[in-house]
Amino acid sequence: MSDPDADPELGGTDLGGTGFPAIPTRADVLRDRRVQYESAGLDVDDLATEPVDQWRRWHDQALDAGVAEPNAMTVATIGADGVPDARIVLARAADEGGLVFYTNYEGAKSRQLDTVPTAAAVFAWLDLHRQVRLRARVERVSPEESDAYFASRPLDSRIGAWASPQSQVISGRGVLVANAARFGAQFMLKPPRPPHWGGYRLVPQEWQFWQGRKSRLHDRLRYTRQGDSWLRERLAP
Repeated sequence: MSDPDADPELGGTDLGGTGFPAIPTRADVLRDRRVQYESAGLDVDDLATEPVDQWRRWHDQALDAGVAEPNAMTVATIGADGVPDARIVLARAADEGGLVFYTNYEGAKSRQLDTVPTAAAVFAWLDLHRQVRLRARVERVSPEESDAYFASRPLDSRIGAWASPQSQVISGRGVLVANAARFGAQFMLKPPRPPHWGGYRLVPQEWQFWQGRKSRLHDRLRYTRQGDSWLRERLAP
């Protein structure tokens, strides 16, 4: 026999036997939230031969769908204490050589990458029920490549690269504003690339493409580097 005080929608009990349904807490909402994925399927035969081509295909579809910052990826590194550290950066190039992002070479993630030159990254295109994961070795791009990208940035971003002592403790935002004013006056319209700023390339050894499906039976396809080619296979979700 069912409990007359039970709320079939919330799975709780009434308020002190009053017959009124329980008010869901934030914990209840987090626990009970469900989104049913009704996306089209993905199979091994659907994948491009090269994983970066598959990534480009999905990135372009995310861009066309209006996904905010479709080139944003969470990059995880390993700190000196052995604990993973993660943050979101923007991929600025993608080709057979890997994915490139730019940063301050004196910041925390750069120190971590220079010590342990490996990383994991995730692109999450949640509106499309998709994610792409990769595991990679990491290398700095050439100074010439960093120069070319730096020159393409808006002026305020180029000044900002000089103004911010990334990852260092500062007394307040006024430090950044003062630095920006000082370097803006010094370089005017032609700030050079700071010697402490440049790019890193993620050179993937493994990619995973994940497509949400009904009943949590998601499609999960993996590329694994094998010499000059890629092994493609399906994983259980």
